[in-house]
Amino acid sequence: MRHGQIKLEGEQSARLLSWGIRFFLAAALSASQTPGGYAPFALGCVAASGPGSMGGAALVGCVVGAALFMDFAQALPFLAAGVLILSAATAFRDLRLLETKWFLPLTAAGLFLSVSGIYVLQSLAPLEDLSPCVAAAVLVGLSAWYDQPLLWPGRERLEPDSLLFLAGSVVLALTDLELVGLSVGRALLCALLLYTAYQRGTLAGAAAGLGAGLTADFLSGGGSVLFGAAYGLAGMAAGSRTGHRRGGVALAFLGAVLAALLPVHDALAVPLLLEAAVGTALFLLLPGRVFGGKRVKRPEAAEGGPAPLERMKQQLTRTAAVLRDLYDSMGRGTPVSTEENPAIIFDRAAEKVCRGCALCELCWQREYTGTFNALNDATPFLLERGRALPKDFPGYFADRCVHLPDFLTAVNGELTAFLLRRQYRRQLEETRRSARGQYAQLSELLTATAAGLGEVPVSGEAEAACRIGAALRPKEGELVCGDTVVSFRTGTGLLCLLLADGMGSGEAARKESALTCRLVEQFLEAGIEPEAALKTLNSAMALRGADTGSFTTIDLLTCRPETGEAVFYKYGAAPSYLKKGGVVRRVTGGTLPAGLRGSPAVPDVTRATLEPGGFAVLISDGVADPGRDEWLMDLLAGWEGEDPQVLAGLILSESVRREGLQDDCGIQVLYRAKEGAVKKV
Repeated sequence: MRHGQIKLEGEQSARLLSWGIRFFLAAALSASQTPGGYAPFALGCVAASGPGSMGGAALVGCVVGAALFMDFAQALPFLAAGVLILSAATAFRDLRLLETKWFLPLTAAGLFLSVSGIYVLQSLAPLEDLSPCVAAAVLVGLSAWYDQPLLWPGRERLEPDSLLFLAGSVVLALTDLELVGLSVGRALLCALLLYTAYQRGTLAGAAAGLGAGLTADFLSGGGSVLFGAAYGLAGMAAGSRTGHRRGGVALAFLGAVLAALLPVHDALAVPLLLEAAVGTALFLLLPGRVFGGKRVKRPEAAEGGPAPLERMKQQLTRTAAVLRDLYDSMGRGTPVSTEENPAIIFDRAAEKVCRGCALCELCWQREYTGTFNALNDATPFLLERGRALPKDFPGYFADRCVHLPDFLTAVNGELTAFLLRRQYRRQLEETRRSARGQYAQLSELLTATAAGLGEVPVSGEAEAACRIGAALRPKEGELVCGDTVVSFRTGTGLLCLLLADGMGSGEAARKESALTCRLVEQFLEAGIEPEAALKTLNSAMALRGADTGSFTTIDLLTCRPETGEAVFYKYGAAPSYLKKGGVVRRVTGGTLPAGLRGSPAVPDVTRATLEPGGFAVLISDGVADPGRDEWLMDLLAGWEGEDPQVLAGLILSESVRREGLQDDCGIQVLYRAKEGAVKKV
């Protein structure tokens, strides 16, 4: 009860905090007004807060902000647009359309424009008032777009771009606050711009400076682009110095502001320069941890030292060795057996019941052998049933025991504890074995990655040496095929053909097989060795299958086009076939499908050579029964063509005729061109 109360109080506190954040943000952003008395950032906050109480809290903040910072004529259309935005979000809350990131920004901008546009049309100079209204509508949409990741209920996440935009919006709300003639908001905006440029580089600094400057120009209502030019140039200059000392970045920023202001004769030029100087000072006062460990660029390693790629390779190799040692150490410390002797059940029960019995000396000393045999005979029944009954004990023991009911009660209590301890130890041992397997697989992955660093891709001529054909057909009565076929080349030129068969048929099987193919492809394209990748995937699928009960067969063929070196990897897959002329070789495996066995479970691996003019054929079990595939071997032996797609289609049509589409059918055919058949282009 107390735990539930604490949890409820925690949820209520979190909800109140979320309401408070949205309320105060909207109220503060209401102070950031553009020409015409618009407050676009506050309305963007309402839109980004979504439907329900969160959006309502932001709208209440707008009401308070309107009362503090606006007159009645400005507040009326502002609050009307806020109410419409929240109403639209609430009306569409059950539609998937609301989940798209662009819907609410566009809706908020449109609703703001429709409300404010009425007032613009009724004004004395509608053409002059239209531009500020349209610009404010754009800011409403942008604000909603950037604020959504931070404020959308249940999906809040800290995105750097959104944080910077929101920080800039709040800072701009302080533009009209002045100390000794300088704008506090613009000084803080300079510090924020310096931070952004220093962290994100030249392009981001220039874009952030230009955007912040143009917005500051718009808010000032002066009609010039003074801030846009100065901040844009300064952001680009500061960003170009990223990685250097902050003092140099600050000087570059101030120098760029000064260069932008030299040809300008404007009353704001001097305050702008002073505000930039104050912002630079604030930037230099920021603690180092704010920059997330950013360090000054160091000179490159001395000539003759290991190259970066070689250092990375060495580091991965050392990490893999540590994980392998950890795996070995866990195996060395394992005891031969952790099973507890069931005799402890009777020992502890006797301590409770028999110690004070008058017949204790008779049972446990003079007749010890008979007592031992009686308890030993009863043990299998106890462990099988999980509970002791009087009939489990021989008559000579049960008739002699004067406290048999109490003894049975004590035995059952100790038996329950014994079974729980045994279950716990077995679960612990299973977890331990799983952890050992994960350490070993991670070590293999790192070793394989290190080995693949620096490999050179094959030439285009070698890539053209192989051609691929494929065919799919769903089971009779199904609309989609549960098998998935994929072929691709890795960065090192390794040609990979992959066929996965999901459990069952239809859409569910298709999703399982497609997911498997996608994961295997990502592993191999990342440079992981096929066997290590498949073992890791099998372990993950075993954990996933514990919840879903699903499994997938995996049939992978890798080939080096320039040499014909081929390797078959199988997890529960149907036989594959190698054909050269009229000779056909069958490649089989006996491992269970991926997901049916936990770690460790290695795939069946068969190495072969694909000769020039030869074919490699992968099929799913729906194409041919592994026990009666003579027709397929005869078809391959008699085939004399060179087009792998034609061969795949022929196999499929013959399978449909013979097997009748009793299961999904998937086929992949690899053909290695004859020597001299590949021409240079």
